[in-house]
Amino acid sequence: MTPSRTYSDPDAIARIADLTLRSRRLAEGAISGQHRSPFLGFNIEFASYREYSPGEDLRRLDWRVFARSDRHYIKQYEQESNVRVTFVVDASASMAYKGTRAALSKFDYAATLVVSLALLLVRQQDPVGLVLFDEEATEALPPNATQAQIVAMTAQLERCAPGRTTDLGGLLRSLAGQLKRRSVVVVVSDMFTDPEPLYDSLNRLRFQGHEALILQILDRDELELPFDGPTIFKDIEGDEELFAEPWAFRREYRKAMEEFLENVRRECGQRGYDHVRFVTDEPLADALSVFLHSRLDADRAARQGGRA
Repeated sequence: MTPSRTYSDPDAIARIADLTLRSRRLAEGAISGQHRSPFLGFNIEFASYREYSPGEDLRRLDWRVFARSDRHYIKQYEQESNVRVTFVVDASASMAYKGTRAALSKFDYAATLVVSLALLLVRQQDPVGLVLFDEEATEALPPNATQAQIVAMTAQLERCAPGRTTDLGGLLRSLAGQLKRRSVVVVVSDMFTDPEPLYDSLNRLRFQGHEALILQILDRDELELPFDGPTIFKDIEGDEELFAEPWAFRREYRKAMEEFLENVRRECGQRGYDHVRFVTDEPLADALSVFLHSRLDADRAARQGGRA
């Protein structure tokens, strides 16, 4: 009997409780959230002035400007807004892999990461949704900002049994046609998929005003091929098997893996998608804390640069 899985990591949740995950692109939504919007409204961040029109709320008048200019001006603000976040989680067979040094499979690590971030986002009052996929979308929950949504997402992840092959590009192309509001699409995958359809679909999402964040999940054994002695290597998403001595092709394998990782990093960077790599032997609490702190630091530096 397969032991039950749980994707609640109290240490990770506690480590990121005081952090935020914000959209890096302008997003529309209600004024109660954390995210700057291009639509002007009543809230915290000052944007500019405009002349007062009769009938407007006098509380929005800037009396200091009136004292200097003897003219009535209204403060305009950048409306802060909620952002809708959809987690697109790879449930193909390759995500079931668990190496010799990891406590969790790639899928279990990814699912725990998603639940931790979803809890953080719901606390920010940001709606979160979930799409599980392999060759197609197998489960989907539309975004919602309630604790009940976290329970439903966790239940779907716990029921999932990774299998079959991956068609991430096709899934994202379909998703691009379904998203009606601007969203952050968080792709959680090992990225072992056909790259061109993937990048074409990500381009379509970006063209439609959505933001893409790629969280790549890998196992240390996949990076280093540490095996010694004769080993059977099996294509986990196919039927091919290879009996070989790892030392005979370890150097070529590592070179190919480095080229693959560099290609993913370069393509995401050039196309404007944020990309972060997680390795499953790293404690999730540490990895999430580093990720969120680095993102906040980058956002702060960008804002300071914009004001220079």
